[in-house]
Amino acid sequence: MQESSAPARGGITAYPLEFTGSGGEYFRVWIVNLLLSIVTLGFYTPLARRRTAQYFYGHTMVADSPLEFTAQTKRMLVGFILFVALYAAFKFAAETGQDTTVAVMLVGGALLAPYFWASAMRFRFNATRWRGVRLQFKAGWGEVYRASWPVFAFAGIWVLGLSLIELYVPKTRGSGSFAPALAIGVACAIASILCAIRLEYNYKSLMVARGRIGGQPGRWKPQFGDFVRIWLATLLVFLLGVAIVTGVLAAALGGSFALLKGMKGGGAMAIVLGIAIGVAAIFLLFLASAPARAYREARMFQLVWNNIGVSTVARFKCKLKPWGYVGLRVKNVVLSLLTLGFYRPFAKVSEYRMKTDSVTLHVKGGLDQLAGQLAREEQAVGDAIADAVGLELVG
Repeated sequence: MQESSAPARGGITAYPLEFTGSGGEYFRVWIVNLLLSIVTLGFYTPLARRRTAQYFYGHTMVADSPLEFTAQTKRMLVGFILFVALYAAFKFAAETGQDTTVAVMLVGGALLAPYFWASAMRFRFNATRWRGVRLQFKAGWGEVYRASWPVFAFAGIWVLGLSLIELYVPKTRGSGSFAPALAIGVACAIASILCAIRLEYNYKSLMVARGRIGGQPGRWKPQFGDFVRIWLATLLVFLLGVAIVTGVLAAALGGSFALLKGMKGGGAMAIVLGIAIGVAAIFLLFLASAPARAYREARMFQLVWNNIGVSTVARFKCKLKPWGYVGLRVKNVVLSLLTLGFYRPFAKVSEYRMKTDSVTLHVKGGLDQLAGQLAREEQAVGDAIADAVGLELVG
């Protein structure tokens, strides 16, 4: 276990976070979850999620004390069954041609999406404890729906865009020019991406600023521009990955097509080689997006954990190296594909460990004093509001 550093100037002490689990241990949890989920036709999923959360929480040491995940199995199961029932009803309505019902369910789902998200956050925060002190999510429904405006803007953008295309395309169909319609589609896509970035920013800031541990509020410093810059950098990484993969595919397919052409009459070898080319192409295309996704995840993790804290009593610092995380993710993707997914538990542990071990908690004053203060304030605040319906368990 890592040792805490000595108090620094101003009475601030640094406590590196640590993950004490291992891939072998988690593999046993993962394989049992997988087998039971298959045997129960998926209904073991909420219990599997609970066991997974308990494993990772229990091995995450914050100032030498583990996190706890205390969610009730019954409530998680009820939420999952309700979600399955709603999804089954939607699929039945769609497959039986009940267009009006489908439209109503889609609109209702969009309107309730912020409610589902906030309820899920309440559940997750309330189920998380550290040194017996519970986290809470205290955002009101008005705050949640104001933060969710990009969801409705997204819907409005595409309703307007599709309406304009529908009005314009019939007039230009005879001329064969679809450039204006394409321009409208591109504009809608760009606006949609901006909505997605803004929604992510709004939700993360709300989670931190309206989160509580004991009675102490979270502190949030990142700006929307920080998120935009990370997304733009991610786009460049993605384009670079696509260019590299395209070059590899072109070289490989060029030689393979020449080999196929040289095979007289084709035969079994030609079929096997064709299948191998297809599998390799899918494999490489999947790899093309992996670095970009890992880069964005690491940059976002670094940004958030370098700019949040607990009121004025604690703050976090993160030293995660994005390109080191990208290299780890690419290795994990390759090994997971080569082992038909059985390396996935080891991959998840290695990525979680790299992120967790990169974070350090800086506490003002003594740790025991802080924990005692948080516990007293939690008792004064009282229990967080618990939603009775159980829809918060879906997220």
